[in-house]
Amino acid sequence: MSPPLIALTWFGRFRRRFRASEAWFIGLAIIVGVAAGLGAVVLNIIARVIQNRIFGVTESANINALISLTPVQLIMLPLGGGVLALFSWAVRARKRTLVDAVEANALHGGRMSMSDSLVISGQTAISNGFGASVGLEAGYAQLGSAFASWAGDLLRVRRSDLRTLVGAGAGAGIAAAFGAPLAGAFYAFEIVIGAYTPSAIAPVAAATLAGTSVAQALGVEPYIVTATSNVAIPASNYVLYAGLGAVCALFGIVLMYSVAMIEAGSRRIRLPAWSRPVIGGFLLIPIAIASPQVLSSGHGALHMDLAFGYPLGFIVAILVWKSLASIVSLGFGYRGGLFFASLFIGTLVGHIYANLLSNASGHLVLAQNESAVVGMAAMAVAVIGGPMTMAMLVLQATHDFFLTGAVVAASLIASTIVRETFGYSFSTWRLHLRGESIKSARDIGWVKTLTAGRMMRKEAQTIAADASVAEFRRRFPLGAVSRVVLLDEAGHYAGIVAPPSAYAEGVGSDTEVSTLAQSTRGPLAPEDDIAAVMARFDTDQVDVLAVTDAEGNVLGTLSERFVRKRYAEELEKAQRELFGE
Repeated sequence: MSPPLIALTWFGRFRRRFRASEAWFIGLAIIVGVAAGLGAVVLNIIARVIQNRIFGVTESANINALISLTPVQLIMLPLGGGVLALFSWAVRARKRTLVDAVEANALHGGRMSMSDSLVISGQTAISNGFGASVGLEAGYAQLGSAFASWAGDLLRVRRSDLRTLVGAGAGAGIAAAFGAPLAGAFYAFEIVIGAYTPSAIAPVAAATLAGTSVAQALGVEPYIVTATSNVAIPASNYVLYAGLGAVCALFGIVLMYSVAMIEAGSRRIRLPAWSRPVIGGFLLIPIAIASPQVLSSGHGALHMDLAFGYPLGFIVAILVWKSLASIVSLGFGYRGGLFFASLFIGTLVGHIYANLLSNASGHLVLAQNESAVVGMAAMAVAVIGGPMTMAMLVLQATHDFFLTGAVVAASLIASTIVRETFGYSFSTWRLHLRGESIKSARDIGWVKTLTAGRMMRKEAQTIAADASVAEFRRRFPLGAVSRVVLLDEAGHYAGIVAPPSAYAEGVGSDTEVSTLAQSTRGPLAPEDDIAAVMARFDTDQVDVLAVTDAEGNVLGTLSERFVRKRYAEELEKAQRELFGE
């Protein structure tokens, strides 16, 4: 056997081990975690270097911790928009849809493009580095999940395992950034995989631990918050914190709507695509003059606001400016996410909430720092999702179990209100605006792949719609076929006839067969997915529908019995995958 064939044989055996052995798959998850951790470190370095060179901040400082900006530094904001537009044009980013981890796991079985993910990460680093009010967390998750998808596809792991691996990679990137493996693991489950699956616990945990270890070994300072008291929280305060969760939910919904409205409005202006981030950069200048705290992710500003007791008026102003900066940045085409921005905004809302309660009652009701941390988590849950993700982030950051209990209460209230009144997280909301029916990362890709064209029977029996019943009886004896498709003069679909109706009492031989048509409503298109097909069966109250192309030529027929059988089979398969059977 030649060396190339030996190598292929060896690789095939190696690949089969990952499909057959859970231990080998966990080992693969660890490799993905290491790669995700390295990706997070590199992306952070790139953004920091840009900020250091452009704004002159030291390596350990953040642009949003600066007191003021010079005119030269301010003009870098629209310049950054130009650099982003040039980068997007050079890599042809606007020529195709760039898929993130949530969309990949929901619609594509975890398959992602590595080149597209590098483009997204590059856009995120440029946006953040030049001061746009966006975070790097989306880039961290993108790099980790893209490597996981590439590795899983190379080794041809099962669809369910690939989705798990993509979630593990995204969670490892987040864990590396925050130094919180538990938060990263729950991020993978709640945001990217869409469920807590027994078969995914070990690989996801292994990946997030590996990602965190790599970041710590390289000396990366995690995005950690410092607010702890370890003092028991009275039961009445849980009600107050639940109210804070409701406030954060409403504010988060307004924030997400505002981003979508500004984005839609900026596109309606019909300016060249490259000009949108440049205009956004100019709009950021007056906001940055008011306060540099609103720029970039907000890490330095968040630490400052937690460390110092700023007056209420100042905090309200920062909240307004930061919200506007995030809306403008994302609405005018900068790439990034609202993860850390929502954390920062949440601390401000928590501060304001505690201040207002104290002013109304005349005495201290909630500690400002504790309220800020609870608001931070509740706002992130409202915008990003993942109540347990935020609870674990606070627990690992503060080591305060009492405070974590308050976070859980506020987060669950925020999550419930957003689900009931809005129904989307920020990432799924933007996909919804694009026309996708995604409300979470739950796998609905199989629904999209089960189309009418794939499920139909291609051998359709046809007859001219103006044929007589006598001709129909001659060609289709009773019991020979179950349904016959009618065609008009142009050979296009004109309805469906059930043969027994042609043999019914009182039906004359000279009767035109089109009068017996059971369904003359529009037929199915071959790209209609199984959910749309079942909805049509329910609406039309028939048991067979025709499938035609755009011109009306009949491609085949589809029965309700077969469709519902296939749906039940896929649901059972998804259930088995969920429990790793």
